[in-house]
Amino acid sequence: MATPPVKPSIVGTAGHTAYSYRDLLRNAFTITRREVNDSFRDWRILTPILFLTLLFPSLATVFAQQFTDFILRYGGEFEPIADRMVPFLLMIVGFFPISISLVIALETFVGEKERRSLEPLLSTPLTNTELYIGKTVAAIIPPLVASYGGMGVYLLSLLFGELQWRPQPMLIVQIFLLTSVQAVVMVAGAVVVSSQTTSTRAANLLASFIIIPMTFLIQGESFVMFIAPDADSPRGLVSLWLIIIAMLVIVTLLLRVGNSLFDREELLGSSLEELNLRTTFLSMWRAIRSIDEKGTPARHLWQWYTHGVSMALRHIRVALGITTVWFVLAFVGGLIFGYQTSYRLPIPNDLQLLENSDTLQLFLDTSVQSRASVAIFSQNFRALALIALLATFSFGTFALIGAPIVFVVLGYLLAQLQLSGIPSVLFWGAVLPHGIIEIPTIILASGVAFYLGAIITRPQQQDGGGKVWMVAFGDLMKIMLGLVMPLLMLAALLEAFVTPLVILQVLGAM
Repeated sequence: MATPPVKPSIVGTAGHTAYSYRDLLRNAFTITRREVNDSFRDWRILTPILFLTLLFPSLATVFAQQFTDFILRYGGEFEPIADRMVPFLLMIVGFFPISISLVIALETFVGEKERRSLEPLLSTPLTNTELYIGKTVAAIIPPLVASYGGMGVYLLSLLFGELQWRPQPMLIVQIFLLTSVQAVVMVAGAVVVSSQTTSTRAANLLASFIIIPMTFLIQGESFVMFIAPDADSPRGLVSLWLIIIAMLVIVTLLLRVGNSLFDREELLGSSLEELNLRTTFLSMWRAIRSIDEKGTPARHLWQWYTHGVSMALRHIRVALGITTVWFVLAFVGGLIFGYQTSYRLPIPNDLQLLENSDTLQLFLDTSVQSRASVAIFSQNFRALALIALLATFSFGTFALIGAPIVFVVLGYLLAQLQLSGIPSVLFWGAVLPHGIIEIPTIILASGVAFYLGAIITRPQQQDGGGKVWMVAFGDLMKIMLGLVMPLLMLAALLEAFVTPLVILQVLGAM
């Protein structure tokens, strides 16, 4: 089959474009209209949408009424819990239609390929970007229609039914925004899966990697709704705004990844792929041993350190700079958060710190310090390895979420100590002796994890995405083995043997 003509995405000439974004969107929405019309003419799609829109919200309304009556009858002091259960159910009502309708997105490309209806579409003079955007938007519309319909029915039954629920309008806006970005994230991820798999069976199996993280996110959002002190704020919950922003970032990454990986010729020509573990492990080993861009293996350990590890550091310098700035912002954010009156810890101003110095004497025993250093190193390395693993499957975003939490906590604790009148020198004495090594190491490990996860979002030109990722994996292993592990060992020794002595000196001088 002849290769379809491909227009340039943007061609700038003398202040004008031969092919503008308006043309791209017009062609993409032509595909969208075709796909949406086909979807809403199919009774197998309309039936579950109508079912989830009408029946499930009614069940949720009955449950909310029964739960509220139970709380008010047997425990009036728990009335705020009942009030916060209602918006949580509104979010659940919006989530279920999206999860059920995800099959539409999973069949976007691979389903049509199996039905032999994709070839005529891919042979049209449309660019890969136009095809991808058009199909993705078409896959988003049915789940959102079902979700909005169910939420609308449930909300009307709450406002005009027996509960007479009167929430803050901004909370309703937040829930609708959360539902929207969750739908786009799930659909965008499903379209990526559909464009990269060779069968609908494989696509449905991989869908678990989309649905399971989203269910965990729903649980986290429900936890926020129940414990947030600003649940009744007219400006909405601050935590939910942060989640919405984070989800928008993930949407951008998913759309960019999908568009950069989508290739019509590869989609038409791909068949069942065989997993060759031996070839994969050999490629990983070559990437770890390489000392230059050509993949030349190191002849000895010193060459691997001086050339291979330094090359890996050059590769991640941009990601490392972004990570460093983000960690500083996390510490400052924790400091600002700690100064908020509503989040202050009940630390007494007359706390007698010297009374606790006897406890620190137990940590000066050599055997205790040796065991502590091993435990500290093991815990820190496992945590950083887990962050690197999760960052790989989250386009690097988890590297900017997991480890920075520690810096937020440090900033928060510093603010609490200052508010309680405890000298800040105690905080710095407990952190800096080992932190001067450990903190840069955490930033370095998080930076290379962020680089490994985000590298796939970069548009590939000559090298395929798999080869580029393999080189990034080699950079990760070089830095983790060559720098992170030795530095973590040194930091653990300092924390076990030096930090307790510094703390005792500071307490003695106070």
